[in-house]
Amino acid sequence: MNGKVAVVGAGFTPLRPLSPEVSFRELIFEAAVRAYQDAGITHQQIDSVVGVAEDFREGTCIFDEYTPDQLGAVQKPVQTVAGDGLQGLATAWMILQAGAAEIVVLEGHSKASNILHPAHIEAMALDPTYVRPHGWNPIFVAGLEMRRYLHQSGNTAAQAARVSVKNKRNALRNPIAAYSAEISVEQALASRPVAEPLTELQVAAPADGAFVFVIAHEKVLPRLKGQPVFVDGIGWTSDTCNLPTRDWARAVYAEKAAQRAYQMAGIRNPSDELDFAEVDDTYAYKELQHLEALGLAPAGQAGKLLEQGVFEREGKFPVNVSGGSLGCGHLHDASPLRGLLEAILQLRGQAGQRQLPKARRGLVCSWRGVPTATGAVVILSGRC
Repeated sequence: MNGKVAVVGAGFTPLRPLSPEVSFRELIFEAAVRAYQDAGITHQQIDSVVGVAEDFREGTCIFDEYTPDQLGAVQKPVQTVAGDGLQGLATAWMILQAGAAEIVVLEGHSKASNILHPAHIEAMALDPTYVRPHGWNPIFVAGLEMRRYLHQSGNTAAQAARVSVKNKRNALRNPIAAYSAEISVEQALASRPVAEPLTELQVAAPADGAFVFVIAHEKVLPRLKGQPVFVDGIGWTSDTCNLPTRDWARAVYAEKAAQRAYQMAGIRNPSDELDFAEVDDTYAYKELQHLEALGLAPAGQAGKLLEQGVFEREGKFPVNVSGGSLGCGHLHDASPLRGLLEAILQLRGQAGQRQLPKARRGLVCSWRGVPTATGAVVILSGRC
């Protein structure tokens, strides 16, 4: 089936470090009610559901079985993607383009506060023969990559710390953010060492929350009330997760995913043809690395452009106006959906105090986290 695919409904919950009074099902239900109201539909109109969840993190096998009830999707097709939120969006896009459905619901959530030892789970992704026996905390791997990236790119630790300063400050304007703050570069660098040169304020802290989106083929848009935001291009890539053979300085997955998304969207000069970006910043240095991989900054120049104010909310090319994961909280595979929500609000002109004066076309970039080299890129616009 040819034609455009658009997000026509968006629902979310506030993001919090702890939410002991609600279950993940209640979080999803709250987000779903808002999304359906935004799109002007009822749950009876849903054709299919895509959920984003990883059984390891959920603590439950075959997590698909725990998704339908709170979405009103009982006895409807449900597919769980063991990947990040943008991979879930890509799956919904393919279902719609294949003509298998006209309206698809995408759901992603985080109940990170339920995970007592996240590093124990993440370590399961490390090579069981050559890497896991060393007993490395996965964040240690991020520290190694940060050191290699800074050495090869020429960006500095202070420039990476400035990412935390920018994003936490941006989050002060975002009512759903869990970790907004006004900090200095010196404070970010002097905070508790986690995996040198990574410090505590340069690592996104976990948060709980949920997101639900209603996604539809353009042929049914006339009967929906939600303001559509169109998917102009999307790409996703998995590079090797093998630590001994990977490129430690480049985000190759982001480069390849961006190439596909740009080609689909007809973009040749992303920094000129896009107006803003929501880029994965699980660790502060990753924002700089991703900006260079996406072609939004020349190699080795992201830190300098950041210092010059280019990526500030008032700058030439705003990045992570939402506050990113550093300011809003890390939601594991649902983190990209927080970026997707921000892009939708900006393109609709509904971002409130953080609304950009020029927001016609935006980019969202994801990364699945250590030790993966998996990510996705989506180009969105508010025009057909």
